[in-house]
Amino acid sequence: MKHFILLCVCVGYMQTAAAQDKPIKLFPEGVPGGADTVAEKRNTDGNRVAGGNVLRITNVSQPTITIYQPPQEFAAGSAVIVCPGGGYDLLAYDLEGDEACLWLNDLGITAVLLKYRVPQREGRPPYEAPLEDLQRAISYVRAHRSSLNIDPERIGVLGFSSGGQLAALAATQFDRRTYPLRAVDKASCRPNFCLLVYPSHLGARATDSCLQTAPELRVTKRTPPTMIVQTEDDKSFIDGSLSYYRALKSVGVRAWLFLYSRGGHGYGLRDTGAMVNSWPDRAEDWFREIGVITADTDD
Repeated sequence: MKHFILLCVCVGYMQTAAAQDKPIKLFPEGVPGGADTVAEKRNTDGNRVAGGNVLRITNVSQPTITIYQPPQEFAAGSAVIVCPGGGYDLLAYDLEGDEACLWLNDLGITAVLLKYRVPQREGRPPYEAPLEDLQRAISYVRAHRSSLNIDPERIGVLGFSSGGQLAALAATQFDRRTYPLRAVDKASCRPNFCLLVYPSHLGARATDSCLQTAPELRVTKRTPPTMIVQTEDDKSFIDGSLSYYRALKSVGVRAWLFLYSRGGHGYGLRDTGAMVNSWPDRAEDWFREIGVITADTDD
């Protein structure tokens, strides 16, 4: 099944999928560090992408997940936690969230949309609270594998922009958590595969002439198989993606890099007229290659 990128995938299906489950609180026992009292904000007033508005959410103090399940008759038995981007200040919630979940459902994959804490917490690295949320989300999905009808060895993460950095952190820091553990955290928070789409902040400049992988990304042989989508004209972040790819290859991690000449940043799955818009087809091929979906998972 090849994916044709549309601004609106299917209105009827979108309404059905979006209404499946109510958001699930990731920390019902209390958010680490306490929840803020500032009201969550939503708006669609920012820059448009491919002619469409983008729902932007900020002031998220209660992290949640929303589960999108495909029809059981063609479910692949795998799951992907989706991490929208937004510079840790906001979440591009439909462009890099809902729309990605619908695409994954179309492939038979259970999608889990993560609404992590933003904006960044004062006195902490910008990614630290969101990483706690993602780690708990992975453990939650793995702990509930039976009710979700998924294979605990086929749970991955998909991140866009800063959500891509967050996904890479989950792939390299699964042996360290900074929040008090509960019973659900007995399930591993290590993702089995990682898909990064125009990821941000994967590199750290050590000298004027040498860009290295960011020190918080501790790449080892246990880092899961990873696919990276990037463009040459995403000038702020291309070097970080290249350095992260080299770091993966240097320790023998299976890695795929799809590099396009243009396309910029922040396109999601929408058709902006660039060749990079075909990345979902490449991702589908990759999912089949690594066993996330099977050859007969199709319409």
